[in-house]
Amino acid sequence: MCGRYTIFTEAKALEDRFHAYVPPGLLAPSYNAAPAQGFPTILHANPYVITVSAWGFRPEWADWRDVTPVINARAETVATKPYFRQAFRTKRCLVLADGFYEWQKTGKVKQPYCFEINDGELFAFAGIWDRWNDASGKPLETCSILTTNPNAVTSSVHDRMPVILNPDSYDLWLDPGMKDVSAVSELLRPYDARLMRCYPVSSRINSAVNDDEECSRRVEPAVVQHHLFS
Repeated sequence: MCGRYTIFTEAKALEDRFHAYVPPGLLAPSYNAAPAQGFPTILHANPYVITVSAWGFRPEWADWRDVTPVINARAETVATKPYFRQAFRTKRCLVLADGFYEWQKTGKVKQPYCFEINDGELFAFAGIWDRWNDASGKPLETCSILTTNPNAVTSSVHDRMPVILNPDSYDLWLDPGMKDVSAVSELLRPYDARLMRCYPVSSRINSAVNDDEECSRRVEPAVVQHHLFS
């Protein structure tokens, strides 16, 4: 699964990378993006504007009292599960990021790692979204990140990884006229491991309260720290 990620790149760089406008004051950097918070997305309905969606998908038809927001949807079943299938056909989105975290468990120690593309360049997760009314009746966009099998870089840490789309697939993924689920399902593959890197980071990211540059800074792995200071 993917339960934390980073998106701290400035608005101008986002605009240049994704050819989409960022409204002034819309975004704030996050070094520890966590579920339920709002983060930059590009929705199929308006691919030329970056907006904010709450991380935790709820379908439009769901009663807010009866459903739990879902942060990840499995690529293998997103096209067939009733909870996701309509959004997968008609409401796909890009979830913008510059890194993501996973945890490796060794004995009682859970060491978090940050995964990046090349030298920390921007990328987009494959996502689905929907517009949902909260308890007060206010409309709210919500989203989920799709996951798939791990590649060679992520498999040593976790048995799943988020789907990272190749830039040349963005237009197809966002195309509202593309309702052929077999065609878009072909995009849901593990990202090329040769283009990725990972490194250990502080366990400060375990708490969503912590959100600063220290969260994504390289550290010595927890096991090594234990030996050094024991």
